[in-house]
Amino acid sequence: MRDCLNHRAGFDRVLMTVAATFLTVSATSALAQDQARSSAAELAIEAAIPRPEPANVPPPTAADIKLDTTATVPEPAKDSVKAETAPAPTKVESKPADVAATPPATMPAATTPAADAPKADTAAAPATPAAPAAAAATPAEPPKDVAKEPASEPVKAASNVPAADQPVADKIKDALGAKTSRYFDRKSERAAVEKFYGGREFAPVWTQGGSLTASAKGVIARLKDAASEGLNPTDYPVPDFAAATSPDALAEAELKLTASMLDYARQAQSGRMHYSQVSADILYPEHPTDPNDVLAKVTTAKDASAALDGYNPPHKLYKELKAKLAQLRGQGEGPVIEIADGPALKYTPAKGKKQPEVVVEDPRVPQLRTKLGIAENPNDTHYDATVAEAVRKFQDGAEMKATGILDDKTVKALNSPKRDKQIDTVLVNMERWRWLPRDLGTPTLGDAYVILNIPDFTLKVMQRGQQVWTTRVVTGKPGSHATPMLTETMKYITVNPTWNVPPSIVYNEYLPALQQDPTVLQRMGLRLEQNRDGSVHISQPPGEANALGRIRFNFPNKFLVYQHDTPDKHLFARDERAFSHGCMRVQYPDQYASVLLNIALPNEKYTPERVRSMYGTSEVDLKFPTPIPVNITYQTAFVDDGGKLQFRKDIYGRDAAMISLMKGRGKDLENMVARAQPSYARPATTLPSGVAFANNGGSSGPSFFERLFGPPTPPPAPVGRRPQRVFTR
Repeated sequence: MRDCLNHRAGFDRVLMTVAATFLTVSATSALAQDQARSSAAELAIEAAIPRPEPANVPPPTAADIKLDTTATVPEPAKDSVKAETAPAPTKVESKPADVAATPPATMPAATTPAADAPKADTAAAPATPAAPAAAAATPAEPPKDVAKEPASEPVKAASNVPAADQPVADKIKDALGAKTSRYFDRKSERAAVEKFYGGREFAPVWTQGGSLTASAKGVIARLKDAASEGLNPTDYPVPDFAAATSPDALAEAELKLTASMLDYARQAQSGRMHYSQVSADILYPEHPTDPNDVLAKVTTAKDASAALDGYNPPHKLYKELKAKLAQLRGQGEGPVIEIADGPALKYTPAKGKKQPEVVVEDPRVPQLRTKLGIAENPNDTHYDATVAEAVRKFQDGAEMKATGILDDKTVKALNSPKRDKQIDTVLVNMERWRWLPRDLGTPTLGDAYVILNIPDFTLKVMQRGQQVWTTRVVTGKPGSHATPMLTETMKYITVNPTWNVPPSIVYNEYLPALQQDPTVLQRMGLRLEQNRDGSVHISQPPGEANALGRIRFNFPNKFLVYQHDTPDKHLFARDERAFSHGCMRVQYPDQYASVLLNIALPNEKYTPERVRSMYGTSEVDLKFPTPIPVNITYQTAFVDDGGKLQFRKDIYGRDAAMISLMKGRGKDLENMVARAQPSYARPATTLPSGVAFANNGGSSGPSFFERLFGPPTPPPAPVGRRPQRVFTR
């Protein structure tokens, strides 16, 4: 019994010793957070014995510490294999001074070998593998000394930037943080640049170790060659990297080249000037560049020069103008042909039997044929109808009197191919190509589209890159009735259309005519209706004499213009055909309709005869399942099918306005010009007596928009034009 009590007392003393040892070690760890664990043995003991909540354990006193030399502890394992096969417990003696008298500051350091660590009396515990301090610590309370290690902090902020580029990266970061607007005017570009450089830890992209990268060389070459694209190289300055020897200078050169690259891409794609700067009757879909896309595309491309060049127009006619621009500047290949002076050459066509054709001969004619691009009979010395027509077209393009006679003035003009005016004309035409959509056609219809050239008075239907059909057209008169430049989609064709007279014609032409003759509208076959609000509507029912002819081609637009037939067929014989109120009259509308219908409805097999069979007195709408784009352009310089550079008269003054703007070099040319909404207030009108109304003055009827393009979705109100320029016939 006494032995049991003695053993029980000894066991209690062992437990107290273990508790005292645990508290001492815990206090030591708390006071020395920056030191590592003293030994693997202590870690094993600490991990094996649950920790009581500190708030519930009073600090130990000297009376609590009593030693029992009979206590044993297992031998600490030196590695994981030995821990699993630990030997039997051995008896270890400890002196009171080992625990009670040793202050916490003198506890063994983490570098003390585990075999040499002092061993306190404790209860036997299963052997555990040695583990790092962080792994032995409880998840809820990681060791504070590990958390504060400098090596565990994120120190890789500049690790991806080569050491040679780090000073430049630091300067780029400083510049973008404080002076971004100094290099980039546009908010979108500033945001894109900050995001781009931030994503690459502000490392330079154009230099590595102070030397130009391949991408930088490609971009610089493209910027210096901007003149070949009709752009001005001085608009895209290239910094002098050779003179940039300091991190500050390299960072500044880096950002300046990025700014020039973004300017080039933006202007190459959208133009140096916004079309609204030129006229209010121009409207094309906007297609601005995304600076994020430019930065990513150019800097990652295998050929940065080609990637940047990709922002120029892809159209065939643009590229042909580019080649001709090089020739005009003396950069093209081929001999320079000069026509010698001599007598005037004139071709006289036959007029009946009494006046035969007169064709003169001259040794200069073969040279003339070559210079004018006449491939037929290149060695023929006869100044015939073909040569005379080519001379007439040249004179017309050079804004000379188009007589077809080769006189001294014409010879002088022919011998001046590098005239500044011709170069300027090509430049503004290349600029206008930048306004047009990159894809002119509809992919699902074989890239089909309609393109109409106002100064050339021609319309072409294109599909799969080839001309399908062409015809002559009549366009608007210069001034207030100019045909607008636009891109829209043709949605349907109307056979036997009703002509709803535009308000501009109603109030500016027909109502004044009624004051002179109250019966004039009846004699013209027009219907006059008066609405309840006092406004009037004039229309012409379908028929052979209708002003729109038999067919109207509808592509709803804010200018309310369209293409249509006309009873005035004689105007198509004119060389210059600007006679309408803005709409475009087509010479062969039945053929035009069948071509478009066969593109939109290939299974219907439309022919001109089938279209004509629909002529009558009732409107018939033929809708396209997929609309066909219509592009109305203004090409005063273009390359014809024979490869000859053609010039046309600037009938609307568009060239002159653009040349003036470009030479003025205003900084805000890219900004859109706001146009005031035109007023549609009807002028006060008192109709004379004797005027007959078709509806007795009581109809409220459909609106003008509904009459013109049909319900239920009328086109939006016109913007930026005076009323007389909007409503055209």
